[in-house]
Amino acid sequence: MEGFLIYIKHNFNFFWRIIEFGNSQIFSLLNKSSLDKILQGVFQDFSVKPYVYRRLLISDAVSLYELINSQEKEDLEYFKPHKFDKLSIEKQFSNCSFLMMGAFDGNKLIGYFFLRFFANRKCFVGRLIDKNYRGNGIGKVMNNIMYETAWRMGFRCFSTISQSNKAIMNSHSSNKTMVVLKKLKNNYLLVEFIRG
Repeated sequence: MEGFLIYIKHNFNFFWRIIEFGNSQIFSLLNKSSLDKILQGVFQDFSVKPYVYRRLLISDAVSLYELINSQEKEDLEYFKPHKFDKLSIEKQFSNCSFLMMGAFDGNKLIGYFFLRFFANRKCFVGRLIDKNYRGNGIGKVMNNIMYETAWRMGFRCFSTISQSNKAIMNSHSSNKTMVVLKKLKNNYLLVEFIRG
């Protein structure tokens, strides 16, 4: 099923928008209030100073646009959760099943991470860290927040990872929660993060 949804997302944009709209409505009805409660506890339990980790707001849309568009092209080659123009980023905030979060150094957005929830109690994760802040443990905190949010809500947590993306493959090489489920087309892996 996950492979089919990935195929639809990358090849049939119109159908993907319909799926996302319906999924967002169902997710909001069934899970919005529990997500709000769980997320507050997860941020308290897993945030690590000196950085601040929180849910992104529509007022963060310009900062998110600037963060994404200040990265090297190679850093975005495997990171495509949505389009990166300002209008597309702003629209993403209306999707209840797409949880957008950020890492901040003071008022500066230095990392973006997300959970894409599906009504079948599965979700996908992704993250991007500013090129000037990598190697500071920010990714590990992001992972903990994403995984714990999913697990506390009773969702299975997945990602697709390109084996050509050496940086991500290296960062996940010591991730004890990651299990490879299957190989996908174009040298991608479908992985699940399982509570240890």
